[in-house]
Amino acid sequence: LEVRSNVHVSRARFEHGPIKKTTTAALALVLLLCGCAGPSLEQARALPPNAYPARFLLTFDDGPSTWRPFNPTRAILETLARNPVQPGIKAVFFLQTRDPRAGGSEAGRALMRREHAEGHVLAVHSGSPRGHIDHMLLPDPELDRTLADAQSDIAAVTVNTPDLVRPPFWNYDARTLAAYRRHGLHMLLTDVSANDGVIYVFDMSFRRRSHIRNSLAEIREKIAAGELPVVAGVIPLVVTFHDTNTYTAHHMQEYLRILTEEAANVGLVLAPRPFYDDAASIERAARVRAAGWDQAPAGAQKS
Repeated sequence: LEVRSNVHVSRARFEHGPIKKTTTAALALVLLLCGCAGPSLEQARALPPNAYPARFLLTFDDGPSTWRPFNPTRAILETLARNPVQPGIKAVFFLQTRDPRAGGSEAGRALMRREHAEGHVLAVHSGSPRGHIDHMLLPDPELDRTLADAQSDIAAVTVNTPDLVRPPFWNYDARTLAAYRRHGLHMLLTDVSANDGVIYVFDMSFRRRSHIRNSLAEIREKIAAGELPVVAGVIPLVVTFHDTNTYTAHHMQEYLRILTEEAANVGLVLAPRPFYDDAASIERAARVRAAGWDQAPAGAQKS
């Protein structure tokens, strides 16, 4: 159970007796469930003594956010640039380039320019003015047009045409993959999802640490089995957040600590610089990882 939101409920509502009791009981249940331990590592496969270290490749979906007065995209950019875990972290931002609440506004385009200027990688999420539309629901002509528009919008900022895509809702099939190939796009999914893209009632996330720990334990098993590729001496691990989520923005520094701490807790070896910090290395690693996802669909996927 994970509870999080960008919606702040007024205190007056909680002061009403029945609501307060119900809310207290619900929170008690949530806290009880949060105490459940993750899977045991006693039977974990041993890593080979010469195992390559891993490095986190951070990605963000749905932005840029144009919310005010607190802007989560701007806050995340500032945390990536200045934090005690590793200053100067770079990421991939999968953008909604024509949504009027995102890149389809002047404020959104300004943030896209800032992301590029600060050394981040801009990639395609949606080029539809209708916003976060499932690519599987778009007929071929509209899908082709929105992909081309998104690439054009990003190229207007970066000069280079982007070649990474992440489908809205992470839904894809053979038809949408064929469209990505027509546009020279490689689909990048994820190894670890923060599960921060769904909005409920409360602005909190109780299981963020245990969820990330369990995901990293599964990744450790894949590394031990030799299932993940090595790029320039490290194993790229794709991690996904949403830069439209205010909770994520407020807790980004904590998320960075959780990733490194829980990697150590599950016995995952990290590179001396555990996060990618230059665009060229990110793009090379992302293309290699995308090759494992964009060749043959196993059916629709959802984040």
